[in-house]
Amino acid sequence: MCCPGRGNAPVSHSINVGAVNSVLAYIPSPPQGVWQLGPFPLRAYALFIILGIVVAIWWGERRWRERGGQPGAVLDVAMFAVPFGLVGGRIYHVATDWQKYFGAGKHPVEALYIWQGGLGIWGAVFFGAIGAWIGCRIYKIPLPALGDAVAPAVLLAQAIGRLGNYFNQELYGRATEVPWGLEIYERFDPETGARDMMNGVSTGRVLEVVQPTFLYELVWNVLIVIGLVLLDKRYKIGHGRLFALYVAGYSFGRFFVELLRSDEATQILGIRINSFTSALVFLGAMAYFALATKGRETPAQLQPGSEPRPWPWQLSALRAAGAAGGAVAATDSEVESVDVTKKPEAVAAEQDTADSDDVSDSAGADDAEKVTDAKKS
Repeated sequence: MCCPGRGNAPVSHSINVGAVNSVLAYIPSPPQGVWQLGPFPLRAYALFIILGIVVAIWWGERRWRERGGQPGAVLDVAMFAVPFGLVGGRIYHVATDWQKYFGAGKHPVEALYIWQGGLGIWGAVFFGAIGAWIGCRIYKIPLPALGDAVAPAVLLAQAIGRLGNYFNQELYGRATEVPWGLEIYERFDPETGARDMMNGVSTGRVLEVVQPTFLYELVWNVLIVIGLVLLDKRYKIGHGRLFALYVAGYSFGRFFVELLRSDEATQILGIRINSFTSALVFLGAMAYFALATKGRETPAQLQPGSEPRPWPWQLSALRAAGAAGGAVAATDSEVESVDVTKKPEAVAAEQDTADSDDVSDSAGADDAEKVTDAKKS
């Protein structure tokens, strides 16, 4: 998912183009992020969001099946989670950057223009989780287990979405002289000639070189994805704890990325609101990781059941469910100890032999007791 960007906000200053050209390592911005296909605009921002969603569903489905889950469950739940996540992401963005849409000279209807950028990840995850919970309640599968399966996939989708910010020339940081700085180009509407930094076409004129914070977050997300996969493979993490690590890992990195940004944003005590949110969400995620049930659910626990799953905060009920699953797994392992490669006739013959041996042993014990009694008499 993508987060709030600068939209059409004008760049405050320009730099010496010759100085820019002297540093070959600077990252150029795309010349445009929108292409007109007749009357329809093709937006890179939307394409990368859609690509991220597709990748998340595909990989999440694979991970869910590998854990023993029912095929198709991730796609079913995604039908609830994705719309909720998109709406929630926009709500968070508008709520935390309301001054961009409301007030003198503003156009409130633009709060609905999601294609112009602006999705807050915190709202997307929170509302997406609500949608996923609804889907899991309908299909009677455990939400924490599903969250663990899709956690790396969702974070990879966020990384892909960051490329949309790159094409929109948004979500970048303060002016910089680092060799990997990002060049921001001046853009104009090719039809009207009006200055349009997001939807226009570049003139090639560099306005400033900035910190590519979208790239920092993209790289950080990919590193966390790799870490989640390795940890999950090594320690068999379940019961929602891997999802908690995803949330904590992302929040940790986002906190520092926010410190590099300079675009207009709501602040609390002089600190950007997203920094506060990152810190609070990080603490909450780590608390859940520490308190939730250890281990991983059995494949039997992932199947649709008739009993509703306990709420995530009902830790005692979740532990009881986990213990019950362990007992079921033990019983299943005893059943699976029978050699299923043998033919039924062979298994039956072995059982008859075992029964006859038991009878013989019993008869031999009775004879021994009779001999002992005879000697005593």
